[in-house]
Amino acid sequence: MEQNVIEITLNKVGFEYDIHSLVKAFYPECEVRVHAEGEGEPGSSSDGYPDLSLQIGEEEIVLVLIQAGGGSSSFHAKKVVISDAPDRTEVKNRLKKLIYVALSEYTGKQLPWGTLTGIRPTKIPMTMLLEGRNEEEILSYMKDTYLVSEEKAGLSLEIAEREKELLSTIHYQDGYSLYIGIPFCPTTCLYCSFTSFPIVSWKKRVNEYLEAVEKEITFTAEIYKDKVLDTVYIGGGTPTTLSAEELERLLSFLKKTLDFSQVKEFTVEAGRADSIMADKLEVLIKYGVTRISVNPQTMKEETLRLIGRQHTVEQVKEAFYLAREKGFTNINMDLILGLPGEDEEDVRRTIEEVKKLNPDSLTVHSLAIKRASRLNQWIEENGIEALHNTDETMKIAENGAREMGMVPYYLYRQKNMSGNFENVGYAREGRFGIYNILIMEEKQTIVALGAGSITKRVFPDGRIERCDNVKDVGLYIEKIDEMIERKQKLFAEE
Repeated sequence: MEQNVIEITLNKVGFEYDIHSLVKAFYPECEVRVHAEGEGEPGSSSDGYPDLSLQIGEEEIVLVLIQAGGGSSSFHAKKVVISDAPDRTEVKNRLKKLIYVALSEYTGKQLPWGTLTGIRPTKIPMTMLLEGRNEEEILSYMKDTYLVSEEKAGLSLEIAEREKELLSTIHYQDGYSLYIGIPFCPTTCLYCSFTSFPIVSWKKRVNEYLEAVEKEITFTAEIYKDKVLDTVYIGGGTPTTLSAEELERLLSFLKKTLDFSQVKEFTVEAGRADSIMADKLEVLIKYGVTRISVNPQTMKEETLRLIGRQHTVEQVKEAFYLAREKGFTNINMDLILGLPGEDEEDVRRTIEEVKKLNPDSLTVHSLAIKRASRLNQWIEENGIEALHNTDETMKIAENGAREMGMVPYYLYRQKNMSGNFENVGYAREGRFGIYNILIMEEKQTIVALGAGSITKRVFPDGRIERCDNVKDVGLYIEKIDEMIERKQKLFAEE
């Protein structure tokens, strides 16, 4: 299937990412190209898709929409004054509003998050709350500055207020959180672009991988021996692709090497039902894991087959009940809205099945179309119209969560999300995932171990420095000492 292209020409560089993301939100089915004048010219768009030309001057920005076919009647010019803008951020905000208004009028579409294209929209109301602003000021700012819908502005404020309260006991300056990545999966899902490797191909090297992770754990214990460990999260991949013996090795080493006396939350993302066994759950309980995930993504058998999951809906239920039987009182379930071929009725049935299980928290994801996933090829063959996420599907999931006594507590967005929506975590009181909030708010250092993980050190002045591990498992094992040396330099910085 040939993809339509929208060409955007600029006379001045510096805003390419923001422009690309916003135009792509209006036209997810198109390839969007942004380039400087002279590197390519607009014109020749097809099927009614406009090209854009932006002239960014000292006094104003002029936007021209050029319809397919050309001709003077196809030129739509709009402009915005920037001569009184106090800084670059304000120039960017006015530029994005200019593009948004023009494309909204042209397409008849409105985006729920307006001009916001970043992944952490709750950081805006959170910052304003910390500045002492009241709710009315924050809501007005979100709607006026970024054209966010009233519903999404209210959601982001509700979550920011809850996050502010939940994080009040976290040790920002004298503490840290820990992430350990287990990059193995039974299979790779259609939509996935995470670092994951089929466990069947790597089974013989798991012990080498764990040995490398143990080196990083030892390093962490040394550099942060005087820091408080607040939360621990073992993710993936699918951590429960490890055997019970391998899990025991990892968790026993972790508990004897690091001080867990003040840990508020210890999560293991059990994930896929076909990897959850009684002996593995017993190991997690033995070593004090307080929160796990059992993630169906959908309760529709046909979709599970399509996205590459080998388990059945019945296995999801069995895994959930087994986890309850073994003593877990904080179980999360993940769902994805907008999966291929699913509609409102499919989402409604999934939510009803989840309500019968009655988990303690529910994370509702909007499908994100990742360039590195096999989903891109599926879209080329079947068309993006088969991905169906709407206000109604989002509302079905939200209502289901609230009917189970849950409230929203964290939120993030990704590029190329189906329907231009968001991912929201819902939970009951006392069952909130603190690590999930910390990774989004970036207020505490998170030391990340394992292949493909990214450590983020947060300095007292708010500066954030990153240090990433190589993604390839073989290279990670081979170069572990080099990666520890790089981390050493990061943590030696004042």
